[in-house]
Amino acid sequence: MKKGVIYILGTAFFFGTLEVSLKSANLGMPAMQVTFLRFLICGLVLLPAAITSIRKRKVRLTKGDLAYLTLLGFICITCSMTVYQVGLNYCNANTAATILCINPAFTMVFAHFLTEDKFNRKKMVVLGLSIAGLVFVANPVNMAEGNTPLGILLVLFGAVAFGLFTALGKRRVDRIGSMAQNSFGFLLGCVIQLFILLFAKVPVFEGVTLANLPWILYLGVVVTGFGYICLVKGIETAGPSQASVAFFLKPIVSLIAAALFLGEAVTWNIVVGIAFISGGFLYSYKK
Repeated sequence: MKKGVIYILGTAFFFGTLEVSLKSANLGMPAMQVTFLRFLICGLVLLPAAITSIRKRKVRLTKGDLAYLTLLGFICITCSMTVYQVGLNYCNANTAATILCINPAFTMVFAHFLTEDKFNRKKMVVLGLSIAGLVFVANPVNMAEGNTPLGILLVLFGAVAFGLFTALGKRRVDRIGSMAQNSFGFLLGCVIQLFILLFAKVPVFEGVTLANLPWILYLGVVVTGFGYICLVKGIETAGPSQASVAFFLKPIVSLIAAALFLGEAVTWNIVVGIAFISGGFLYSYKK
């Protein structure tokens, strides 16, 4: 259990520094390009463990598996994280991080249609509290400086898409394994992202310099790579429910990091929003 706690805290820390790192880096590169590089690096970081895992499971990936993994990668990289990063340009880091952490509520809704895990009254309460938390965080009546309606909507879309990615990922994860599913899914998703970059004439590697390379490596290796490794290990050692606690801790880490490194104010509505969201998911554990 001690290992599980370490992995959960590691997940919260690594994922919690995402928004602050993206804003602090000031890479001056298109969001689609940065997201491509981040997940390409992450997929390669996870690859050795993914190959080992799939060999132990003695799984042979079919054409259907490859199509499924490509779809997962496309939803995560192109539909979720690219849009989320664009939204981050029009939104404060602490606001974006808090909105992203409600993605498990959307996972519950999508899982009702995609898996055997059906939506029930308890999950309806969780969704309701998450939406209430979202309203407090966005604070549309008196929006905080740095936040815009466009930013809020784009970040929310990213959170919804990530919920779909997580729910859809449950369909074959027991057979393929989390590490292999994430690594292969990210790499195949990067292939799709590469074609989009080339079609849209967006740079692929242009703009990567010795000055910004450490930030790109931090985003790919540490935030995304180590973050997913800790998440998978946390699920394996502590179970899915306990590991999901990392998503409640993430906005707290982001809140502190944004205050320290970006000077973002810790406003009352963000604190109340986090309380609503965390309360909802704590209620979901109630028997």
